[in-house]
Amino acid sequence: MSAPPLVVRRLGLVAYEPSWEAMREYTARRDESCPDELWLLEHPPTYTLGQAGKPEHLLRETEIPLVKIDRGGQITYHGPGQVVAYLMLDLRRRNLKVREMVHRIEQALIDCLADYRLEASRKSGAPGVYIGEDKIAALGLRVRNGCSYHGLALNVDMDLAPFTWINPCGYSGLKTIQLKDFGVSDGVDAVAGRLLGHLLRQFPSALIDG
Repeated sequence: MSAPPLVVRRLGLVAYEPSWEAMREYTARRDESCPDELWLLEHPPTYTLGQAGKPEHLLRETEIPLVKIDRGGQITYHGPGQVVAYLMLDLRRRNLKVREMVHRIEQALIDCLADYRLEASRKSGAPGVYIGEDKIAALGLRVRNGCSYHGLALNVDMDLAPFTWINPCGYSGLKTIQLKDFGVSDGVDAVAGRLLGHLLRQFPSALIDG
């Protein structure tokens, strides 16, 4: 059986809401003939509140916009200096269950961090990737008609202060960290390229031009 087709798009810095609308639109209109897509991008400062999110997890008033969205999970922060990857995969075509997809995304992140000699791990019941007790990557998905959208966010070199104004992913007191804290000098583009390689190992694909 041949690998499913995949288009990779490097989009740069993109406002959150238009990218969310584009993901939803693509997922709503796609059929068996449509390739999967993987988008790599950054967002301007934005809080997103998932379906399980509670507004009180935003702990203070801020000028950063809060967008209520349709992924799983609670509240998180996006900002420049963070690698965001959105995975629009046909799970039926790939014979994937959501739990396995989450596991593979986490493994790609763990393997990417291992390239920088950082030992990362999962936490039971708390999707994402951690170094010790501190969170370095967040994860949230939505599946519609057997196809995924949304994805992951890996902190590289960003202003972490906005994370202190929320309970990240709904957990009070959870510390958020980034690659820069460990002396990693690679920027977002370099880390995104390395992460892409690990995602493609977890989700074998036939790359095609978009």
